Amino acid sequence: MQKLTALILTLILTGCGFPGVYKINVQQGNIVTDEELTALTEGMPRSQVHAVMGTPMMLNPVDASREYYIYTFQRSGGDIREQRIIVYYDNDRFSHYEAQLLEETPAY
Repeated sequence: MQKLTALILTLILTGCGFPGVYKINVQQGNIVTDEELTALTEGMPRSQVHAVMGTPMMLNPVDASREYYIYTFQRSGGDIREQRIIVYYDNDRFSHYEAQLLEETPAY
């Protein structure tokens, strides 16, 4: 009985130390390309900006004059890399944007 208990405990403990845990790549948000950003022109209506760039990831409930396009990527459990683009409007017309872009936008 003691040998069986020792064998079972050994098998359980070796299962906990398995080094090959698979971690997936995780991407979330809007992938925005340089071509899409250069397609934006001052005075575009909000609906046309959405047609070019897609639906924004976040809306500011207090200030409707900005929309946020955010993209995050994490490769195999590593560091999270983030890209942010803030689109500004003046009377529902595109005025300008601020961007913190990644050097490359990895996708699956």
